[in-house]
Amino acid sequence: MFSLRKLMGRDEKFFDLLEAGAAEAKASVEFFHHYLKNLPSGTSAAFLDDLSQARRNEKRISREMREALSRTFVTPIDREDMEALAFALYRIPKQVEKIVERLAIYPGTIPTDGFLRQADMLKRAVEAVAFMVKQLRNGVNMEAIREANDRLQFVEGEADKLMLALLKELYHGPCDAKELVILQEDYEMIEQAVDRCRNAGNIVLRIALKNT
Repeated sequence: MFSLRKLMGRDEKFFDLLEAGAAEAKASVEFFHHYLKNLPSGTSAAFLDDLSQARRNEKRISREMREALSRTFVTPIDREDMEALAFALYRIPKQVEKIVERLAIYPGTIPTDGFLRQADMLKRAVEAVAFMVKQLRNGVNMEAIREANDRLQFVEGEADKLMLALLKELYHGPCDAKELVILQEDYEMIEQAVDRCRNAGNIVLRIALKNT
């Protein structure tokens, strides 16, 4: 196992920021899951506030990352990789917030069962990302990172299949043309959030490969 920390010293602010970014991404997905589960009984604006806060926190973390990079000559990970990972993590809560904003203004009855199945996939994906990011702090354990990335790639593939199954149900269902277009876009937006997780995982894998 190759230790980035041993090579570059004990300044861990960059790892702190990356892990904080992964935690906010994970929190946004958890808020989204709770939002869907509470839709049948009526939701509170607090869910939207929580999602917005997660996105704002992620944006702040990205800004702090840029500022720290500008003040630091030697970094434990290549600068462009840290910037890319911070941005990829930021895009997860940003995407989730967009999804909930769309659902919040939907005039009809939201088919929560299908969305919850997608949200479960999204939770599995973001949990894999958070795990992978944590592996960077104490050393690059390629076996653990590859295993988590394999899980992430599998979930992304399963999410694609699930979206197609949901679209098939939608196309053969009783909804009118307007509902079909709106729900199709919402299904696709959630699948895109899973893609955001996959992209972040790919960056972590790239970092690991470059430092072993």
